[in-house]
Amino acid sequence: MSSVSSMKSVSGMKMVEKYLDSFGALLLAVIWISPLLFAFWAAFHTTSDAVNFNVMSAWTLDNFRVAWEGAPWIKYFINTFFLVTIVLIGQFVITTLAGFAFAQVKFPGKDFVFILVLLQLFILPEVLIVENYAITSKLGLFDTILGVGMPYMASAFGIFLMRQSFKSVPYELHEAASVEGCSLFGILMKVYVPLAKPTYLAYALVSVSTHWNNFLWPLIVTNSDDTRPLTVGLSIFGAPENGVDISVISAATMMSVAPLLIAFLIFQRQFVQAFLRAGIK
Repeated sequence: MSSVSSMKSVSGMKMVEKYLDSFGALLLAVIWISPLLFAFWAAFHTTSDAVNFNVMSAWTLDNFRVAWEGAPWIKYFINTFFLVTIVLIGQFVITTLAGFAFAQVKFPGKDFVFILVLLQLFILPEVLIVENYAITSKLGLFDTILGVGMPYMASAFGIFLMRQSFKSVPYELHEAASVEGCSLFGILMKVYVPLAKPTYLAYALVSVSTHWNNFLWPLIVTNSDDTRPLTVGLSIFGAPENGVDISVISAATMMSVAPLLIAFLIFQRQFVQAFLRAGIK
């Protein structure tokens, strides 16, 4: 009897722990998403109704109309799309070549150079702003989309991720392709890159979301609507001196984050699977 009661007690404690874990996870999720929920609520209501949480108030699209007419959002969207695309292409090229070199190519000092690359992970991007600004100005890339994206193309995280992915590829495939007459670059493109597609997808998600939301460096290096991305345009639109109320700012915020939210909801399963495969490798 005592053993049965003890087993029931242990089972009951496990059930309580399970419910507590679920409750804690749910509470953290609500706290994390609450600013977005409030922005969504405020975007469809007048300022007074949004602040006072008037549940019975009517929903309206006037905030989106006012926000859309208050700034060149189409230009901001195009600039942001080109920015994340240019950065992602540059990162794919550099991280692929560097990751393959560190994974499969033998050269003197490889481990030491790889450690130097990884040291970039310990340096905050804000520390390099002055130096990046000086180099961008010397290259004549100030107030250009290429100037905004160029400092982020050599990603230490991406190089590390690709190196780990390429090291997991069986070397027998490398040797087989070499016997068939493939060059080193051909082996990379025909063997390693196709097998690393899940890793590319996972890294693309991180890269696009990071640079879609990047703010400080684009704010410093851009000076016109022709090059400003969404984050900088939104900050200028919502500046206090412009006299825009919180409901209109919330509507503009929802327009800015909508593409990422829609993409995540559509490709959520593929994104999760890509991260899981990348982690397993």
